[in-house]
Amino acid sequence: MKRILFDLWELALYLIEPWGGNLGKWLVFWFSVIAGGTSLYFFGGLFFHSYVFQGAIKIILVFAPFVLPVVLLKILFDSYIHYIRAENIVREGSVLLEIKIPKETDKSPLAMEIFLTSLYHTGSVHLVEAFWQGKFRAWFSLEMVSIDGQVHFYIWCWKKWRNLIEAQLYAQYPTIEIYEADDYTKSVHHDPANTQMWGTYFKLEKPDVYPIKTYVDYGLDKLDLKEEFKIDPMTSVLEYLGSMKKGEQVWIQILIQCHRKEKLIDAEFFSLRFLKSLFKAKEDWKAEIDEEIEKIREESLVEEEIGEGIVRRVPHSTPGQIEKIKALERSRGKFPFEVAIRGFYIGKNEAFNPISITGLVGSFRQYNSNNLNGFKLGWYTDPDEPWRDFRRMRRNRMEIEMLEAYKLRSFFRGPFRNFEGKPIILMTEELATIFHLPGSVSQTPTLSRILSKRSEPPSNLPR
Repeated sequence: MKRILFDLWELALYLIEPWGGNLGKWLVFWFSVIAGGTSLYFFGGLFFHSYVFQGAIKIILVFAPFVLPVVLLKILFDSYIHYIRAENIVREGSVLLEIKIPKETDKSPLAMEIFLTSLYHTGSVHLVEAFWQGKFRAWFSLEMVSIDGQVHFYIWCWKKWRNLIEAQLYAQYPTIEIYEADDYTKSVHHDPANTQMWGTYFKLEKPDVYPIKTYVDYGLDKLDLKEEFKIDPMTSVLEYLGSMKKGEQVWIQILIQCHRKEKLIDAEFFSLRFLKSLFKAKEDWKAEIDEEIEKIREESLVEEEIGEGIVRRVPHSTPGQIEKIKALERSRGKFPFEVAIRGFYIGKNEAFNPISITGLVGSFRQYNSNNLNGFKLGWYTDPDEPWRDFRRMRRNRMEIEMLEAYKLRSFFRGPFRNFEGKPIILMTEELATIFHLPGSVSQTPTLSRILSKRSEPPSNLPR
């Protein structure tokens, strides 16, 4: 009951307050409501007794026996799918793996890109598994965490994926060590009296087809580049994480799931994306990239007179347009993932520092490009106007739900499906840029590293 009253209060505030950036729509909405209410008051009697109204009621009554069963069937089907999938998630179980990095690592982010490519699994299950056992596409969570200034790298997955993840990581980073870790989120609870927290999402500034500034743009794909000349954009994130004091925690969670056309086994029959996929021959992300490239090429055409009354259109691309086309064509050859990026700052009352929130917001700025794409702040757990938050009820609810969604690593499926946001599309190159194991170019002192290297024993040891 309390939740229903809170939602009604939120709806009332939404209707009363001018919509940010859409004042015109807000005025049109209320003008329509007032005009409609006035007309209904003065002419309602005539309308309800008119042949038009009575005819509309008859049409509704005629079609109701056909429409209502479909609506009820959809509600029942969605509830069934939600139940069997939740049961499947519990049955699969999950594990949190911590990656220990050696003191010297000379691998480029390309190694992480190859690893992420191995996680691109589209969910090849048959109909019985999908609709009876509740199986669906797996998702993973790549996490960078600072607890009292100590920086950790984690990968969360279902238990059955553990062997694959360990094998693929060791294949690219032979000297790392991987351990099963206790979930660091279990020790954190919503306790406003002693702890303050702030959570947010990161989203893209432009459409998904445009890539962010990647490690290739920073020159980290060049194998002959000496360590002292490397510029790793992720070092800014690591330095920020390492600057936390005792009593402070920062969590960065990157949830990923392979992106592909909707299929029958996804049980999304009523979604717009599924309906679109029925009429598209290509995978939607490739088609969108092709359309954007064609649009840029069309914009680059200029008219040139080659004779009397004869005009032709020739390409005259600017450096910015050329850069866009190159980046888009490079992205087209990569594997796409649906992604949700969460950031969380948690601090004890005596250690809480608002500047750390500013640092979290700015920790992804180095991936932004004026010509291409970049990250910006999405939804966050802080009401815009304090007067709207009566007795901190609204903020408490935001923080509790965001914390629970983070702990469950839930976004692509229930119970927090698309919670306060929509997934963005990032290619493996972009993901490897924002999450990879740093080399010795990163000198963050609180990034725990292995002092010794992991290697095979000599072959001539006596048995």
